[in-house]
Amino acid sequence: MNPATVTRSTPQLTIPSVDALELPPLGKLQPFASVPRRVHLFGAGGAGVSGAARLLVEHGHVVSGHDRAPSDHVELLRTLGVAVEVDPSNAKLAPADAELVVRSAAIPLDDPRVRDAEARGLTVLKYAELLRRVTPERRTLAVAGTHGKTTTSWFLFHALAALANEFRASQPRPGALVGGICRRLGQNATSAAEGGWFSVEACEYDRSFLQLSPFGAAITNVEADHLDYYGTFDAIKGAFAHFADRLPFEGLLVVGQEVPRLVEEAARCKVWRFGRELTVQLRGERMGRFAFDLAGPGFEVTDVQLSIPGAFNVENASLALALAVGTAAAQGGIDLTAAARAAARGVAGYAGAKRRFETWFESGGITVVHDYAHHPTEVRVTLEAARRALPGRPLHVLFQPHQHSRTARFFDDFVEALRFADRVVVADVYGARAHIDGEHSAGASELAQALLAAKVNAVWGGKLSASVKRFVEALPADCAALVMGAGDVEDIKDELQNELAVRGTRQRGSRR
Repeated sequence: MNPATVTRSTPQLTIPSVDALELPPLGKLQPFASVPRRVHLFGAGGAGVSGAARLLVEHGHVVSGHDRAPSDHVELLRTLGVAVEVDPSNAKLAPADAELVVRSAAIPLDDPRVRDAEARGLTVLKYAELLRRVTPERRTLAVAGTHGKTTTSWFLFHALAALANEFRASQPRPGALVGGICRRLGQNATSAAEGGWFSVEACEYDRSFLQLSPFGAAITNVEADHLDYYGTFDAIKGAFAHFADRLPFEGLLVVGQEVPRLVEEAARCKVWRFGRELTVQLRGERMGRFAFDLAGPGFEVTDVQLSIPGAFNVENASLALALAVGTAAAQGGIDLTAAARAAARGVAGYAGAKRRFETWFESGGITVVHDYAHHPTEVRVTLEAARRALPGRPLHVLFQPHQHSRTARFFDDFVEALRFADRVVVADVYGARAHIDGEHSAGASELAQALLAAKVNAVWGGKLSASVKRFVEALPADCAALVMGAGDVEDIKDELQNELAVRGTRQRGSRR
C-alpha cells in the first residue's frame, strides 16, 4: 500500500475479538450437473483440489483420491469419508468404478496414471477445469493477483457471510474455495446455498484463472512470477488482461494500485481502483494490525478494524469489502452504506488462514510464526509485518526457497528482501513442478553466500532436518522465529518444537 494514497491518524486501536464463524443454514444441495457421480483425484492433498473435493462431497458425489504425502488437507478429506491413498511412488491407478479423473497442476499429461485413465476412456480434467464446473454461474466472485489471493478471498467470504447474516431475505449463505485453510472454519472450502455468492481464489499459474467466468473479480496486484511458465512479464500482464475481459458488462472489477492500467482497460465492466474510486484513511495501528475508513462509489464505512497484521492487508480488505458491496449488495437492492457496515464487521472477524502469518507456538520466550511467503515481495512484506507485530525482538528466519527457477530469476531480489532479518538459515530448495523447472545454477547455498556478502548473518542449512538444527542452535531468548516457504517446510512444526524443548532442557541442566 502506498502511503501517498491515505491520510493517517494514531488513536489507540482495539483489536477485535474473534469467535466462531456463524453462517445461515445451507439447505439441501443437489449434485453438480456437469460432474459425474464418482470422481477420482490425483493430487488430492493439493490446496485447491482438496477444496473442490469437499464441495463434491457436500453435493453428494462419491470421491476418492491419491497423494504422494500426508497433509492437513488429506486428513480433512478423510474426516469427510473420502478414501485418499498416500503413496510416494505415485503408482496408484484410478479405481475401476471412477467416472471422472482430475489431476492437479503438478501432475503432467504424460503421467502414467493419467495415460492409463485416458486409455480406459475416462475423461481427465485439470483442476482448473473442474473448478469451472463447481462454481455457480453468475454468482462467482474471483480473486486473482500475484500476492494476497488467499487472504483477500477469505476477507471476501467473511464480508459475504456478514451480508447473509444481516440481510437474509436477499443474501443466501455464501460459499468459498480458497487455497488456504481458514482458521475459523477449519477448512479450505464450503458450499453456497442455492443462489448464494461464491468466493474463489483464481490462480494465474498455467492460465488456470481463464477457465472461470466470474460475475465480479478482484485483482490484488500483478508482478513477474511463474516465469517458468509465462516466460515474460508481458505475457503475465496479457493473461491478467484476458481474465479482466472475461467479466460480464454488468459485473464489477476492483483492482489494487499495483495493477497495470492495460489490465483494467481490458475490462468491459465498471472498474474501481484502490486509490481512485476507493479511498482509505488510516485510523491507527496496534501490533501491526490496522484500522481504517473506506469510501467508494455510493458507500462509506468508518473504523474497519483488522484482526490480522500487515499494512498490505488494508488494501486486501478494502478490495474484498468493495467487491462484496458492489456486487452482492448492489444486486440484492441493499443500501450500499448499510451493506458496507455489515461487510466491515465480517472483514474484522477474519482471523487468518493457516500458513499465513500463523503463530505456531511459544517456547522459552521464542515466538515461532510460519508464513507461506515464497516470492521476494511476499518475503519483504512478511518481514515488515513481523517487525510491527513482534516489535523489539530479533528476527530469525528459516527460509525454504520454492522452485529452482524462481530462486534463480529473483536471486538478487531475495537477497534484498531477506536483509530485513537479523539472521537467516536457508534450507535446500523445494523443487515443485520439477517436470518443467529444468536445471538452474542458483540454489540454497548460493543464496546463503550472497546474503553473507551483503552483510547478513546467514548460513546454508541443507536438508530440512539439518536446517532446523542449525536454526535452533543460535536462537536467542525472546526472539521472533519466522519459518517461511511454500513447500514442505510446514511439516517441520513438531520437529522444531521438539528441538526447542530439548535445547531448553539442556540449558536448564547447565545452570544447575
